Amino acid sequence: MNMILRIVGYIVLAPIIGGLLEGIDRKISAKMQRRVGPPILQPFYDVKKLFNKQVILVSRSQTFALISYLALMILTGAMFYAGMDILMCFFVMSTAATALYFAAMVTSSPYATMGANRELIQMMAYEPAVLLSCVGFYLAEGTFNVNEIAGSGKLDIIFLPGFFVAFVFILTIKMRKSPFDIATSHHMHQELVKGLTTEMGARNLAIFQVTEWYENVFLMGVVGLFFINGSYISVIYAIVAILLVYFLEILIDNTSARMKWENMLKITWIVTLFTAGVNLLVLMLVRVA
Repeated sequence: MNMILRIVGYIVLAPIIGGLLEGIDRKISAKMQRRVGPPILQPFYDVKKLFNKQVILVSRSQTFALISYLALMILTGAMFYAGMDILMCFFVMSTAATALYFAAMVTSSPYATMGANRELIQMMAYEPAVLLSCVGFYLAEGTFNVNEIAGSGKLDIIFLPGFFVAFVFILTIKMRKSPFDIATSHHMHQELVKGLTTEMGARNLAIFQVTEWYENVFLMGVVGLFFINGSYISVIYAIVAILLVYFLEILIDNTSARMKWENMLKITWIVTLFTAGVNLLVLMLVRVA
């Protein structure tokens, strides 16, 4: 029963929390740029407006791919908050990203196709850090099960600082923040055409936006997992860590210029190998000893 409640809670609350986080993101970004900025609830107004717009389909296959993207991302978060296998959660998330790729490719638009190809490059950049994070949790806890990791009594951040740094680093890619927002951007001044979302309009663009909210809440949950150990005080640690990481991503986004995909790929892999790789070697040596 508890598992069902957590799943239902994620399905219902994740888009609300995700939309509020985006509204706060916009407000903080505006303050950093010395603007007033939109109201915190503006993302919800935008999505409502998109759902009410006239639907003109570029391709029916795009709608199917976007619905698949949404369904798979909901499944990813539901599995995670239900306490299932974290490795399987990331596999489903990767499948969802593939559905998004096809949603852009089926339009035959050169701009959307370019954005889709960049999305694949981004996947190549962040997947090693994602998989290494799963390996880190397994070496520290002896399991991939989220419930067992969260209730183990250990504060995993002590054993996995390198994995944590690598995961936070690739969040900049996953959350589509500068300097790694090469597939599409939420900053209007950075790109004339919006990458893989170029041909998404009305309901389809709203589905994409809501799915991003689900994904961000899932990713913040993974950040919290590094700090949760079964005690009530660890929940406070996790919430503080999530808020600090989210603010850090906003700060990076507003102080960094977009870089080329070659540099993104190189820098991401170097950071992943240096931080998570060294942490992995230390954990393996400790287990052997």
